Amino acid sequence: MQTLKHYSIIALLLFFISCNVSPKPIDYGSDGCHFCKMTIVDKVHAAEIITQKGKVYKFDATECMINYIEEFDTSEIALYLSNNYMKPEALIDATKATFLISNNIPSPMGAFLSAFENQDDAKKMQAQKGGTLYTWEELLSHLNQ
Repeated sequence: MQTLKHYSIIALLLFFISCNVSPKPIDYGSDGCHFCKMTIVDKVHAAEIITQKGKVYKFDATECMINYIEEFDTSEIALYLSNNYMKPEALIDATKATFLISNNIPSPMGAFLSAFENQDDAKKMQAQKGGTLYTWEELLSHLNQ
């Protein structure tokens, strides 16, 4: 009976660990983009989707993530994450980010799209590089035209 109790506890722990809804580090230079299949190398433009069940999809650019969600049941998505342009490799909640499309900041797939954790940083970069600012919803609308 004691052994059965131990197996039950182990099974429960494995269940909770396997359903962990959190970002996974991107292995730059090794991981591939789920949308375009390119190797992810750019540390300021990568993105991730994490499903309700904890499955992680990695992308070399936010534009790839947005293109990929057109083929995805979005009700299964728990998190949309984009790299913060100001802090390479740092993933931020894309739904709360401010995005800048500037021809002076190239991104891997040519959309010139960068994510910023806050609007102030985005506005400062816009003043230096030009371009247009977008919220997540505005960006989805703009890219799906």
